[in-house]
Amino acid sequence: MKALILNSGMGSRMGVLTSEHPKCMTEVSSHDTILSRQLRQVAEAGITEVVMTTGLFDSVLVNYCQSLDLSLHFTFVKNPVYDQTNYIYSIYCARDVLKDEDILLLHGDLVFENQVLDAVLASEESCMTVSSTLPLPEKDFKAVIQDGHIVKVGIEFFTDAMAAQPLYKLKKEDWNVWLEQIIHFCESDRVKCYAENAFNEVSDRCQIVALDVRNQLCAEIDNPEDLAVVSARVREVENRTVYMCFSADMIHSGHIAIIKKAARLGRLIVGVLSDEAVASYKRFPLLPFEERKSLFENIMGVSRVVEQRKLSYRENLEKYRPDYVVHGDDWVTGFQKPIREEVLNVLNKYGGHLVEFPYSNDEKYQKLEKRARADLSLPDVRRARLRKAIEMKGTISVMEAHSGITGLIVEDTVVYQNGEARQFDAMWVSSLCDSTAKGKPDIELVDMTSRFRTIDDIMEVTTKPIVFDGDTGGMIEHFVYTVRTLERMGVSAIIIEDKTGLKKNSLFGTEVIQMQDSIEHFSEKIQAGKKAQKTKEFMIIARIESLILEQGMEDALERAFAFVKAGADGIMIHSRKPDPDEIFEFVEKFRAKDSVTPIVVVPTSFNMVTEEEFKARGVNVVIYANQLTRTGFPAMQNAARMILEHHRAKECDEICMPFKDIIRLIPEDV
Repeated sequence: MKALILNSGMGSRMGVLTSEHPKCMTEVSSHDTILSRQLRQVAEAGITEVVMTTGLFDSVLVNYCQSLDLSLHFTFVKNPVYDQTNYIYSIYCARDVLKDEDILLLHGDLVFENQVLDAVLASEESCMTVSSTLPLPEKDFKAVIQDGHIVKVGIEFFTDAMAAQPLYKLKKEDWNVWLEQIIHFCESDRVKCYAENAFNEVSDRCQIVALDVRNQLCAEIDNPEDLAVVSARVREVENRTVYMCFSADMIHSGHIAIIKKAARLGRLIVGVLSDEAVASYKRFPLLPFEERKSLFENIMGVSRVVEQRKLSYRENLEKYRPDYVVHGDDWVTGFQKPIREEVLNVLNKYGGHLVEFPYSNDEKYQKLEKRARADLSLPDVRRARLRKAIEMKGTISVMEAHSGITGLIVEDTVVYQNGEARQFDAMWVSSLCDSTAKGKPDIELVDMTSRFRTIDDIMEVTTKPIVFDGDTGGMIEHFVYTVRTLERMGVSAIIIEDKTGLKKNSLFGTEVIQMQDSIEHFSEKIQAGKKAQKTKEFMIIARIESLILEQGMEDALERAFAFVKAGADGIMIHSRKPDPDEIFEFVEKFRAKDSVTPIVVVPTSFNMVTEEEFKARGVNVVIYANQLTRTGFPAMQNAARMILEHHRAKECDEICMPFKDIIRLIPEDV
C-alpha cells in the first residue's frame, strides 16, 4: 500500500501562517506540524511508500520531509500549474506511480487520531471517513450514502448525507476505476474541480463504504479558526490515558505489538498483576513483581507502570479513570468474561471505552509458555516456591498426590469462579496414601527409597512445590540424610510428627498406644535437620500430636514454641475432632505470641471450615491430605463389583472416564 498525500494547494486562507511554507507545515502542537504528525502515523501503521504532490514551496516541503528522518520512501510530484488547477490535476500528474496499487489517500491539511487511521486501514473494503454525529457543514465535503456505500461526494449535497473528510483507503480495483476517470477528466481539461467529481460519475463501479468515525478527531484545517479548534482537540487526544494489564514474566513480540497499538491511543499505563494474582490465575511467576514491573518500565510507549493487585480491574480503573482499556479479544468468552463485563460496567459509569484487538495465539508463544513451565519444574526453582507462595498469598491450599497421574490432577485442576481462577498451590506426598497405593499398612513399612521413587514419578510430570510427609523422621542420624536427599530432589518441605516408636495413624488417637517424643529430643532432631540443610529455602515443619493424644492445649503450645525456637520453619497442629474449636484456640493463642511462623492444618475431620476462614484466623497452609485416595479407590472397587455382578463391563461404562480424556491429562512432552 502507498500513501498519497496531497500538498499542492496554496493555503491562502491561512494568511501569514503560510507565507513561508506550505499549509501542511503549520504547527498543531508543541512537537508536531500537520505533516510530521501524518507521516509519523503513516510510518507507525507500517506503510513505507509515500507519494506526495507539491506546489508552492515545493523545495521547502521536500527538505522538511527528509529532515524528519522517518523510515519512509518519498516520491515527490510537483503540479506545475498548482495555482491554476485543483488537486485532481495533482493526482493526474502522479498517475504513473499510483496505478495498480492499494492507496491511502489523504489531504495534507487533515488531522486525525490514530484510532481513525487504524479503523481505515483495518477496513476490508475501500472506505471514506464520515461522521454521523457532526452537523452537515455548509462549505465542506458531504457524502451521500445508500446502503452503506458512498454514491456522491461534494460540498453541494445535503440529502441522505453525512459530514465527510478526505481520508480514504482504496483497494486497487476500486482505485483504478477512479484514477482512470480522473485521467479522463484532466485530459478533457476538467482540471479545476475536485477529484470527487470524477468519482461521482463512476461510484457504481468504484465501491467505497462509509466509515463512521462519529466524534473522533478527523478534521481539515482551512483557516486560523480551524487551527485553534483542531489544536485543542490534538491536546485532548494526546492527554488521553490508556490502561492495559499484563501478568507476563516473558515479553515476546505479541506483547510488544499490542503495546504499540495501545500507545497509539494515548498515554499508556500498564498494570502489572501482583505475584499472588498471577499464581492464582496462571502459574507461579518466574520473575517477582518488581522485576516484571521493571520489564514494562523499559518498553517504549509505556508511560507508567502500576501494580494491579487482583484479576479484577475495578480498583485501578476507579483510581486512574483511563479513557481506554485495551485487551485482546480472548476474554469475550471463557472464564475471564465476568472480568470483561465488570470493566465495561466501570467504564460506562464515566464514559471510558474498551478497545479489543485480536488475540495472538501463535505457536511460538505457546512454546515459550512450555519452556517457562519446564523451568518451574527444576529442583532449585521448585524448592523455593513454597515459601514464596506463603509469602505472596498468606494462605495456600495443598492437595495430596500419590502417583504421576494424581500429581497431574493436582497440577492442572482449575476452577473458574467470578472471573477468577482457583487452583492448588502445592502437593502433599502422604505416607498414608503412598502406603495405601502400594497395598501396605501405614506403619512406615514403605522404605524411604520407595517413597523417593513416588516423588520422582510426580516431579517428572509436574511443576508445583511438594510437601513430604516424613512421619516421625526416624532416627536423628537417618533424618539428616533424608533432609539432604529431599532438598537435592527439589522438595520444598518435610513435615515430621513428635512421636516415637512404630508409627500408628493419628486418626486412631488414643485407641492405640502411641508415644509422644520428648520436647528435648524432638527439638534436637529439628536442629540436626536444619544444620544438614544446604539451602535456606527448604522447610522443616514440626507436627504436634498433643491434641490427638489428648495431652491438652498447654502441652501443644509449649511444644510449638520450643520447636520454633529449635529452628522449625512451621508448625502443624492436628486434631481428630469434628469441630474446629480446639484448632482455632491453638491458632489464636500461638498467634498472640508468634505472628510470623507459618501454621499448617489438615482439616480432614473439621472439613466444614473454608480456606477464607482459616486465613482470617492466621492459618497459612491447608492440606487436603487424602481426598484423592479416598475418592479414587471406592470408584475402582465399585467398577470391579459391577463387572462381577453383571458378568460383563457394559454396566460400568457410564462411570468410567474415556481413555482419550485420561490421555489428555498427560502432557505430550512427557
